[in-house]
Amino acid sequence: MVPNVARQVAEQVRTGFGLHLSTMEPVTSGADQHARLWLARAVDGSRYAVKLSGGGTPAGLVVTAYLAEQGVPGIAAPLRADGGRLSIDHDGRRLSVVPWVSDQRALDGPMTGAHWRAYGEVLAAVHEVPVTDELSRLLPAGGAAYPSIVTATRAVAARLRDPDRADLADPLVVELAGVWSTVADRLGVLIREVERRAVDQRDRPGPNVVCHGDPHLGNLLLGADGHVWLIDWDDAVLAPPECDLMFVLGGVLAFAPISAEQQQAALAGYGRIDVDPVRLAWFLAVRALDDLSDWTRQALDLDAEAADRERAARIVRGLVSPAGLVTLADAAVRGLDPQARAVRSG
Repeated sequence: MVPNVARQVAEQVRTGFGLHLSTMEPVTSGADQHARLWLARAVDGSRYAVKLSGGGTPAGLVVTAYLAEQGVPGIAAPLRADGGRLSIDHDGRRLSVVPWVSDQRALDGPMTGAHWRAYGEVLAAVHEVPVTDELSRLLPAGGAAYPSIVTATRAVAARLRDPDRADLADPLVVELAGVWSTVADRLGVLIREVERRAVDQRDRPGPNVVCHGDPHLGNLLLGADGHVWLIDWDDAVLAPPECDLMFVLGGVLAFAPISAEQQQAALAGYGRIDVDPVRLAWFLAVRALDDLSDWTRQALDLDAEAADRERAARIVRGLVSPAGLVTLADAAVRGLDPQARAVRSG
């Protein structure tokens, strides 16, 4: 029997999008706490990603529709509802429908050299599209949330430095307090550099292009003949290309590091590239603080399910590992030469 929420959503898809669904299977592999996703099958056998989004920005649907119209490869255009709308409201959340293009996540592999090259080609094509007035109005600036990210990081650090009685009785909280203690110096460096170099980002802005904002391998699907699909555009932003390229040049995911050969293939697909090391380090540092504070907060939630807390804690351990994002960002900011010029490759 279809659960009540899924049944309601299926009925809205029928009335709003004119699509008759026969089955809806929940998808739980994503990290977005504010979204619910189903793999839906229509009566004609076609498959769709049906999503309820409560976070991010609705501009992601506008972006994907625009990119598809511009002929950017690897973009699944959302279906349009009555009146050309890209989503409809469901209890205050956005309900959207997108063709289900692949079952194969890049994280699960195998990702061939052709896939890596196609990954770079998709990012390049996205960055090359003209920025319309509509996108300028709708898309936030990449990294603009850094003040709240720094505040959240300091708040988590304060809680772990001075735990209350309930925290002290929880083994996972005690463990995470120890983890944060070992990286306190690195976090201090990252916070100072993020705040200090934010002035550089304002006074020396790079070219603002459309960026996915989160193009890690978990948001990449693999197709036949080396084809790839870049999905989940809820966090699309306007930013310098480094905002996306850090996922290729930095690696970002500790459990899925990018080898030199894979990076070379992706950059061969991207083409000529001018990378500003200061901007790259800044985006890495902002992302590191955001990921660490958010996943730690989830692990510290004493009311959450034990399995969810442990999953969050595993991610925290990965972030501070030798291959983790905190380590990569720390190395990037410490290695900056004040006189460094943009490095060129390609």
